Amino acid sequence: MIDPDAGFAYLEGTEALRESKVMAVRKIITPPNPLLKQPSLKVTEVDDRIRALVQDMFDTMYDAPGIGLAAVQIGEPLAVIVMDTAGKDEDPRPLALVNPEVVWASEEMHEYEEGCLSVPDIYDKVVRPAEVVVRYLDLDGNAQERTFKGLDATCVQHEIDHTKGILFIDHLGRLKRERYLKKVIKKARQMQEA
Repeated sequence: MIDPDAGFAYLEGTEALRESKVMAVRKIITPPNPLLKQPSLKVTEVDDRIRALVQDMFDTMYDAPGIGLAAVQIGEPLAVIVMDTAGKDEDPRPLALVNPEVVWASEEMHEYEEGCLSVPDIYDKVVRPAEVVVRYLDLDGNAQERTFKGLDATCVQHEIDHTKGILFIDHLGRLKRERYLKKVIKKARQMQEA
């Protein structure tokens, strides 16, 4: 977990986060932004800049609201993801992963209806391994390895895909994917014109 002594507002819970005046909600990019299709760069050192980026990512994710976010989704093509799959009646469980990589995946598969903050208002079923082991760096730069199951496994794989330039709709058939992309691009153009 994240160091509770680091003083990050998100550790106080989402309500305290929303009341905080230090929120740094960033714009979430959408297709056709080319950054979303490029692999992210590995982080060479977990320093204060990366920790500040993580804070912005949590602020943005909680504000959206969402359960996961990759740095590239806010225009920072670095291999950093955040997630919190806690339900509405549960205490927040924020987790930040730097340079995450799946090192083992179960043969058992799980189907889950996914959505994405970069592909708004689109939801579809995606099949992924039901359990994965992920190796990553924590916010102190220490190597960690963690097993994810169920929704946590789906979320972490979805976010790791972002670091590889893969959107969840890339797991769907070509016709569905093209239809969804046209819808998202049309909506983005309408918002720019407004």
